[in-house]
Amino acid sequence: MRSVPKWVLLSSGCAPVALILGWLVAASLQGSPYDPAAQTISVLAAPGASGSWVMTAAFVVLGVCHLLTAWGLRPAATPGRVALAAGGVAALGVAVVPAPSSGGSLSHGSVAAVGFTVLAAWPLLAARTGDAVPWGLRPLPSVGATGVMALGAAWFLIELHQRGAAGAAERAVTTLQSVWPFVVVLSCFRAAGRGTRQVKLVRR
Repeated sequence: MRSVPKWVLLSSGCAPVALILGWLVAASLQGSPYDPAAQTISVLAAPGASGSWVMTAAFVVLGVCHLLTAWGLRPAATPGRVALAAGGVAALGVAVVPAPSSGGSLSHGSVAAVGFTVLAAWPLLAARTGDAVPWGLRPLPSVGATGVMALGAAWFLIELHQRGAAGAAERAVTTLQSVWPFVVVLSCFRAAGRGTRQVKLVRR
């Protein structure tokens, strides 16, 4: 299996940190009118929101992190890397095309939907077979990750349609989608370390 550069640990690890810190800080700046359980993250980046610059910056950092991780995650299958990179572009698109302060937006909703879709699909598309494949890129964990993300996205859409806990659902699925690349990267480094130890034992 091809090796993963060490800097990918930073890019994949910073993605969830930037996202979560972004919505926490932006929500604190927005104050009591904002309900994190019911309102989406995109509301925090809407023009006129007190913390819009914070949430917008978080989307940009998230997008750049996904692009860098996709570039450096060389053990993953190419379609999965492309899908992860597309998720990064979608995050940048969400920053460029923010949600309006009130009402809906077809352009913003379309970009967000693409982001949810490709980030849910990338684990399955990145999967490989073989004894040397890192755990995070094996078929079973990859199918499981994609399945959970797809269910989370469906939960979000249901809550959004029913005007329920859309914010909570969105936070749950976006957290998973931002953390999974880091999990995969860690599994790659663990597999590389195990392979190095085996080589040393053979040489002895």
